[in-house]
Amino acid sequence: MSAGVSKAAKPATGKGASGRDTAHGGKTQRGIQSVEVGGRLLLALAQARAPLALSDLAAAAQIAPGQAHAYLVSLSRLGLIKRDELSGRYEPGPLSLRLGLLHLQTQPAFRAAVPRAAALAEAIGFSVAICIAGPQGPTIVRYEHAGFPLHVNLHVGTVMSLPATSTGRVFCAFLPRDVRDAMWANQSGAANRAITQPDESAAFEAALDAIRARGLESSVDAPSPGISSLSAPVLDPDGRLSLALTVIGSTGAIDVAAGGPIARALLAAARDIGAQLVAEPSLLASFAS
Repeated sequence: MSAGVSKAAKPATGKGASGRDTAHGGKTQRGIQSVEVGGRLLLALAQARAPLALSDLAAAAQIAPGQAHAYLVSLSRLGLIKRDELSGRYEPGPLSLRLGLLHLQTQPAFRAAVPRAAALAEAIGFSVAICIAGPQGPTIVRYEHAGFPLHVNLHVGTVMSLPATSTGRVFCAFLPRDVRDAMWANQSGAANRAITQPDESAAFEAALDAIRARGLESSVDAPSPGISSLSAPVLDPDGRLSLALTVIGSTGAIDVAAGGPIARALLAAARDIGAQLVAEPSLLASFAS
């Protein structure tokens, strides 16, 4: 064995082997304990659904902080985890995002949405984003560019504000309350703290009722001046939110009226995706998980 190969990487026997057995093809399989320990850190981060400090991440994974740090160094080198330089907290890294997107591409709602989002962007001449529920909030997982470039930083991985964007308010309107509250807790900033008083909360809930009634939401010059949008939910056969389609364009150029041609095209695309999900009910469970 060369000097560059760690003893911990040895298979079935030795200190590096996991004590847990797994069945595979009728044979007992043994794994690498150090890999499984690293997996516990990843699992703890995923279950927390928020960036964690080293001490909190170690405690959640039931690992000593010093040992956890060594694993986090390796996981960071692989891109599975990254450390925010300002807060010092750990969060999923770029490789985790790539693996998540690879998994997403196998899901029926995403597969159905991609060609329809591209066709919608081409038909109306405005950019279209596909957003799903992430730990921090609605997250862009596909962005179809169309028309002139927009002076706004939107890309795959962008998290949309719950109260300040049309996409965020659609998610607030159609997600279960407990999921919405968890996202809300993970988002921070003045825009979120502004809706704390009972009268303001009641007004926000009334706005969500209106979104449910018309089936879409709009934003004008918000959260970025000069940028407006329309967002509509894609619902599964049980009426649960699978994802949202959001059309984005320059204010004055895009018609965000609820009864306008852009809104009608957006709603038609969302209904088409929902119809595809009805045709594939056996695949919905994997998407929901």
